[in-house]
Amino acid sequence: MIEMTLREIAAVVGGTLHDVPDPEARVPGKVEFDSRRIESGDLFLALPGARTDGHDHAGAAVAAGAVAVLAARPVGVPAIVVAPRPGAVPATSVALEGDSDGSGAAVLRALGELARVSVERLVAAGGLTVIGVTGSAGKTSTKDLLAAVLAPLGPVVAPPGSFNNELGHPWTALRADAATRYLVLELSARGPGHITALTRLAPPAIGVVLNVGTAHLGEFGSREGIAQAKGELVQALAATGLAVLNADDPQVAAMAARTTARVLTFGRVAGAQIRAENIRLDAEARASFTLHTSKGSVPVELAVHGEHQVGNALAAAAVALECGATPEQIAAALSGAHAASARRMDVRTTPGGITVVNDSYNANPDSVRAALKALVTLSRAGATPRRSWAVLGEMGELGPESVVEHDRIGRLAVRLDVDRLVVVGTGRPSRAMHQGAVMEGSWGEESVLVPDIGAAIALLDAAVESGDVVLVKASKSVGLWEVAEHLTGAQGTEEQL
Repeated sequence: MIEMTLREIAAVVGGTLHDVPDPEARVPGKVEFDSRRIESGDLFLALPGARTDGHDHAGAAVAAGAVAVLAARPVGVPAIVVAPRPGAVPATSVALEGDSDGSGAAVLRALGELARVSVERLVAAGGLTVIGVTGSAGKTSTKDLLAAVLAPLGPVVAPPGSFNNELGHPWTALRADAATRYLVLELSARGPGHITALTRLAPPAIGVVLNVGTAHLGEFGSREGIAQAKGELVQALAATGLAVLNADDPQVAAMAARTTARVLTFGRVAGAQIRAENIRLDAEARASFTLHTSKGSVPVELAVHGEHQVGNALAAAAVALECGATPEQIAAALSGAHAASARRMDVRTTPGGITVVNDSYNANPDSVRAALKALVTLSRAGATPRRSWAVLGEMGELGPESVVEHDRIGRLAVRLDVDRLVVVGTGRPSRAMHQGAVMEGSWGEESVLVPDIGAAIALLDAAVESGDVVLVKASKSVGLWEVAEHLTGAQGTEEQL
């Protein structure tokens, strides 16, 4: 965050100072909503939650070094208080449980305004480029690759994990300071207008659209509705900006007509300006390819897993090229970039010889298809084929198409010849996935439906053997990472919003 006094912050967010002995006291640190992570010079954000109210931790935050608290009511320590606005409900994709009186919405609104002003001043100073990334799948992986390819060009701020809504987006933006050269942001949406709202908090100079799939189909109703929402990012770009679009996805490529910004395309098709050719996968499902750009062609060997990462890498390469990197710099950075966000294509081999693919952070039909293909590649690429296991849970937010989409995934697992499918859950979607596999031709115990995570763990403990490859994937609400972490003995460190 750009350094401000408490008086300045109050003016920016439309708040009043309470219990502040020195209005000119400055906030040189960051904004933090977890009182356990407060450091000297920070500003504490008091938000209500399902289990606790941040206002109750204001005193502890100040004792830990916070200069003040951004709150919806006086808290007995230095605070900037913003009052709830009755009836004012902004477009938002983040639910604040326990926000019965609108206090959380008020604090969230103030956070966004603070981020907007901070980013505006940093951009005006000439040192900051804001890059936004959206798409139905791959945002977090692409964000991580972007951070890697831009790092040689200057300091980069990017969100940990998937901080991509009206809390995580401004929280990340406020990590940028006068030394930051690139601010990389994910933009998520669960309804029309959400991405537009996020672009107002930190207007991007470069907007990247990866794909239009079926994530959040229940909220949007159709792929066309999803495309309309994802296109809000390129519509928000100024004429001096750059839209980076996936030429392999017709709905994304069509977004060129929705922006006045310059367009740069990436993909595998012949007309893509940033293009991948001669794609190959090694025994660990890591892709290598020839990267073609207007400034030359170079070989790239990715360290991340899955063929779907090629498109993500091309998007990152397009942005880096625009920011001044050479093809050689881009190739070196991509080849050295590993998965930086927890529970996303995290491939580990246990001391007992079991390879676990922990892709359990979230799931939608497109990402599950990509993960299943990576699983099959991993299991078959070596000299001796290995047994493949897909442990899958429900994919959320698919609306009326949920049963159909789960049925398709079950059938795909059989078509790909996954050796064992373990479907976790008792709901109709889980049953549809298992039934789809059975109807497609699964026999015996190739597909098994288990009621819960405990039953899945018990089955795997009894049946998985050394050399097997196990994919674990489901929507975040299922919490299926417990299975992967049980198998590997590793605990995830995913940031929570």
